[in-house]
Amino acid sequence: MNKQNANRDIFHDLMPFKVKEILLVATLYDAYAIEKEGHFPEHILGEYHQLNLTSMPRITGVSSYTEALEQLKSKHFDLVILMIGTDWHTPVQIGSRVKKDFPYIPIYVLLNNDREINRFKEHSHYVDIIDRIFVWNGDSKIFFTMVKQLEDKVNVENDTSIGLVKVILLVEDSEKYYSRYLPMLYSNVMEQTKRIIDDVSTDDLFKVLRLRARPKILLATTYEQAIDIFDLYKEHLLCLITDLKYYREGTMDEEAGFRLVRQVREQLKGLPTVIQSSDVQNAHRAFELQSVFINKNSETLIQDIDSFIKHHLGFGNFEYKDASGKTIAVAKTLREFENRIDTVPAESLVYHGKRNHFSLWLMARGEIKIAKMIHPIKVSDFKTPIEFRNYLKYVIRKHRNETNIGQIVNFEENEILDEANIVSLGTGALGGKGRGLAFINTLIYNLNFSEIIPGIQIRTPITMVIGTDEFDLFMDRNKLHDQVLSGADYQQIKKKFLKGELSHGLEKKLRALLRKMKKPLAIRSSSLLEDSTTHPFSGIFATYLLPNNHPSFNVRLKQVTDAIKLVYASIFSNNARSYFEAINFRVDDEKMAIVIQEVVGNAFNSHYYPHISGTAQSYNYYPVAHMEPEDGYAVAALGLGQYVMEGNKAYRFSPKYPDLQNYTPQDQLKGSQVKFYAINMEKENPELLKLGEDAGLISLEISEAEKHGTLRHCASVYDPDNDRISPGLDVYGPRIINFADILKFEYIPLAKTIEVILNLVKEALGAPAEIEYAVDLNKDDHGCASFYLLQLKPLVGSTDDFEIDMEQVDPDRIVLYAERSMGNGTVEDIRDIVYVKPERFDKTNTEDIIPEIEAMNAEMVKSGKKYILIGPGRWGTRDRFIGIPVAWPQISNARVIVEVSLPDFPMDASLGSHFFHNVTSMNVGYLSVQYDSDTDYIDWEKLNMQQVISDREYITHIAFEEPLTIVMDGKKRTSLITWSNHVPVE
Repeated sequence: MNKQNANRDIFHDLMPFKVKEILLVATLYDAYAIEKEGHFPEHILGEYHQLNLTSMPRITGVSSYTEALEQLKSKHFDLVILMIGTDWHTPVQIGSRVKKDFPYIPIYVLLNNDREINRFKEHSHYVDIIDRIFVWNGDSKIFFTMVKQLEDKVNVENDTSIGLVKVILLVEDSEKYYSRYLPMLYSNVMEQTKRIIDDVSTDDLFKVLRLRARPKILLATTYEQAIDIFDLYKEHLLCLITDLKYYREGTMDEEAGFRLVRQVREQLKGLPTVIQSSDVQNAHRAFELQSVFINKNSETLIQDIDSFIKHHLGFGNFEYKDASGKTIAVAKTLREFENRIDTVPAESLVYHGKRNHFSLWLMARGEIKIAKMIHPIKVSDFKTPIEFRNYLKYVIRKHRNETNIGQIVNFEENEILDEANIVSLGTGALGGKGRGLAFINTLIYNLNFSEIIPGIQIRTPITMVIGTDEFDLFMDRNKLHDQVLSGADYQQIKKKFLKGELSHGLEKKLRALLRKMKKPLAIRSSSLLEDSTTHPFSGIFATYLLPNNHPSFNVRLKQVTDAIKLVYASIFSNNARSYFEAINFRVDDEKMAIVIQEVVGNAFNSHYYPHISGTAQSYNYYPVAHMEPEDGYAVAALGLGQYVMEGNKAYRFSPKYPDLQNYTPQDQLKGSQVKFYAINMEKENPELLKLGEDAGLISLEISEAEKHGTLRHCASVYDPDNDRISPGLDVYGPRIINFADILKFEYIPLAKTIEVILNLVKEALGAPAEIEYAVDLNKDDHGCASFYLLQLKPLVGSTDDFEIDMEQVDPDRIVLYAERSMGNGTVEDIRDIVYVKPERFDKTNTEDIIPEIEAMNAEMVKSGKKYILIGPGRWGTRDRFIGIPVAWPQISNARVIVEVSLPDFPMDASLGSHFFHNVTSMNVGYLSVQYDSDTDYIDWEKLNMQQVISDREYITHIAFEEPLTIVMDGKKRTSLITWSNHVPVE
């Protein structure tokens, strides 16, 4: 007994320092993305709960200097994390004050992407206040990693001296790479430690304490740091992972990694080592040192590191017992724990209650609130064991119901699906789309909108998320990495993926799930990088809509699993590869989560669709009349939202001024929606492989909607005799989809709802935002229609001010001027212009132009050149009669895009589609030049005077001798291109 207690004391003494209080400096949305992601305990600090039992860190988020100072004065913080996202200055200013007044508190920086590293380091006064820089690549485990890194650094001396704890030494000076390695290393260490303690057949508390003995991971960024760590902990070293090139004796040493391995091997000959390098020619030298070599530029870098760790480096359940100590039931999860309370004998509950086993087990699992409610209570406080049983059930269920609202919960076969939370079907990161949905749920189900917007319910559809771990497992178990990297045709890749097998656990959950879900389903992509602030990937990956009505359950299940596999495969589509290449990202940096949602809508005969779908943005790049850019705008259409996302003709309005009309009745008639999308319920088994994302869809004429009765509040009638528009459908004439009964006469408060939601998410994100929504006009018993939020994504470009001083510009040097433009900043390194020949343009053959543009773009990508693209009509639309229907990857190297109206071809910019989200988020200039404008113009004569690089049937590629100067004033929405670099900018 004494020996056992001594062992317990050792584990109690491990990890004496624990990060208990963290000050997170970030915008509200950035803090949410890192701090919660909708499932804070499991996805970010799950391992922390298990390792530290009751001591889990409490995070205090602040977004202003005043808040930070107030918190710092009120209590001690172990760590300050500066989340550098859309706002650089505020977090750094707060960090500077913290370092000055509280120099003993470590400060870590978490950058939004690796492109910001050099920008951050350029400011030496920034670097001086920082103890460590990390980069967030979309995987929330980086937060857990930062906490563990600090704890390991502080605890390693104590833990190695009293507990014989092992050490993994990582030598890497690149913030980008160690931010990728460390989360993966910690994940592997946790798995390893858990496997070790699986054989421990003692009580749960001892299992938790044993977890504290996991190997510590130490990071060195220079040769000297690595040697110091080695000298201190060589007896405890488990392995060495080292870069090849880093600083030694104050200078960059190209051989540092080799030197370190040789020096270490002099004392530890059998130590497993890894040498990493971007030069594969160093592989043979690594092998000579009996080290594993890994190519840092490899497409499978993470898999290679993961393979090494798994190859070379070799909490518990609650056991219900009877009065004699014999196990009579076992609970692995809190749900099982709750269910067992109903069935185990009362004497078992008394046995555990007297010994505080319930509170101990719950505390170890991070269920602190429940544990604290149970711990003070004594069994003797209850008249009978039945009362004690009921109290336990009440406490657990009350807590679960409170915490589940607006959160992500694990799928339970016997639970009723609820809109108020998102169901997790697999572990791992949620991806950008999933994270946005989780954030939406947290917002709308924790606010009382009925007081702000009466007459409408703010809702989300029933939603499930499959985390990125399933994608990794799918790729590994089906050996697909070589297939996708071999250059195989995308169609062949999809066939290969369809032959792959999902995990048994996921299929089991999907099988149970489908028995509950009878409505059509959307299987949507949610990659790590998707909907990010820097690279949105909008419309790049696949989404499949399924009728979900086949009479055979197994066929329905196969449709869902096939759709999931095809979404996985879409990472390796030609479009996605082109996008990755354009933004200089490797495919293996990307991982895919899956979002499964019930489609909003109703069945109308053999068609299923919502009354209204659309998008809205909190910033309007094309305001008119007395509208301000900050008022935002919305686009609405009848039917499924894909119609709007493709850039088809839809109704655009200001949420703040919904009845403001800027078009003549004839213009409205010409620009009105004439078709809409619905799910074809007659296609019980859509051909996903053959027909792709459109397999489950059908395009219908607006007249079909009138037969269904869905135009009642959405349409008006054009009266050609009086050239006027009459709301409703009471008279004969052409139908115009303008939602007059809703926007003008407020059948439902749609405009007000969108305005409130946009203001809310804009404030939460700390940046302009875009939402996707759907509306069900059917009212409930309280007279409320339903507004469904389907997606949220930030919309961020450059935020610096660039004002054009036209009085100082030589008119003879102007190539282009536009007073309607998107974009902000200056560009001074472009010589190339690709333009569609006005004389060859025919709106009936716009699709014929695409191959020439795509080929030209490929040449530009290959040569590393950015260019200006000019052409008639709306770029990126799916309607070939109003513009050129290119996809984003087909023009990915265009730095500035110009749309031009022609005398017989007017245009109206349609924002809100996937295409324009990529444009605005990546700060690509988008300029509109109206042929009949008094100010807008393109100097075609100057263009015709330049050197012709390539002249094709529809397009011409020219190059200026000197780089052009492009200035885009984001505030005034004016843009100017000149052929000298002397544009005065204020």
